[in-house]
Amino acid sequence: MNIGEAARASGVSQKMIRHYEAIGLLHPARQPNGYRVYSANDVAVLRFIRHARDLAFPLEDVRRLLALWRDHHRASADVRRIALDHVAALEEKARSLQAMAASLRHLAEHCQGDDRPDCPILDELEGRHDHCAEGGRDELPALRAGDHPGDPLAGPAGGGAGGPRRRG
Repeated sequence: MNIGEAARASGVSQKMIRHYEAIGLLHPARQPNGYRVYSANDVAVLRFIRHARDLAFPLEDVRRLLALWRDHHRASADVRRIALDHVAALEEKARSLQAMAASLRHLAEHCQGDDRPDCPILDELEGRHDHCAEGGRDELPALRAGDHPGDPLAGPAGGGAGGPRRRG
């Protein structure tokens, strides 16, 4: 099948299929004219990658999981270790996101929201921490979207800027 058919069958965009090939996660055959030819196995690999990315596994973990999936002599303990390490990373991310939400909530509660130009939210974004300090906080949490590999809020290799990645 061609790339469009593989994209439809797997739920992965053509752009991401090309990306996964470029980084060595997928190795479709080529016709003499250079066109890629995707097999049922290639579609299965793409679905595997999509499901792993839907769970926000970083690409390096996807690579390791693919290798384990292909290895019929694998130890399930290796798969479990990767999964539990990822769970810990997701839980840390959730704590960081909650801290960011609390900081922003605190700032919003101290913004008058009227016709006055003074705004603690803008002051914080500018780097003035006066309003956060009043609430017992010196600064916002250090974690920002895209700061960590495999971050579901990261750019193309890690997801899609502006929101959680859904399909890849």
